[in-house]
Amino acid sequence: MARYKGPTTRISRRFGQQILGSAKAFERRSYPPGQHGPKSRRKMSEYGTGLAEKQKLRYIYGLLERQFRRVFAIAKRERGVTGERFLQLLETRLDSVVYLLGLAKSRAAARQFVNHGHIRVNGKKVDIASYTVKAGDQIEVKNTPASRQLATRNLEENRIRNVPGWLAMQADQFKGVVNRLPTRDEMEPGVNEQLIVEFYSRF
Repeated sequence: MARYKGPTTRISRRFGQQILGSAKAFERRSYPPGQHGPKSRRKMSEYGTGLAEKQKLRYIYGLLERQFRRVFAIAKRERGVTGERFLQLLETRLDSVVYLLGLAKSRAAARQFVNHGHIRVNGKKVDIASYTVKAGDQIEVKNTPASRQLATRNLEENRIRNVPGWLAMQADQFKGVVNRLPTRDEMEPGVNEQLIVEFYSRF
């Protein structure tokens, strides 16, 4: 399945929470899309509930199904709680960290920011959005007028958004630091990762 490029607010309305698109547009029409949207819908099956939760998380991080499954497979092989480790791997993707630091207005914009070579990790150019950062890594905007100008504009637009505690941002130096891995309460609150684990356990 290709990356979604359709109406963004429609996705938020489908899942009943702000995921993509304008928050104001979602607030105006918070019911599901379609001609029967405002009316109640039949109860979903257990399979349908797990599928919806999986799709919701996939849209949040903007991943293709194959990429999403690959990350889950890695989480399943590692030690610890599979669902929590899965979220950690998604949250510590370089594009996600760039977004959380306020250097981009969305994860899609952060992916583009990384792919265009504006980001350095520990002093080295990294243009792979799926690159996994580790505790102690330093994420810095490339020291060129174009990169710094774009970062300045994004930081100004995102100044009301708080940087999570597992990250530290030095906006005047265009530099962020990964203090540690995020804990469960510091990651996506509107997602039930256990439903996703159970969904994939069917296959």
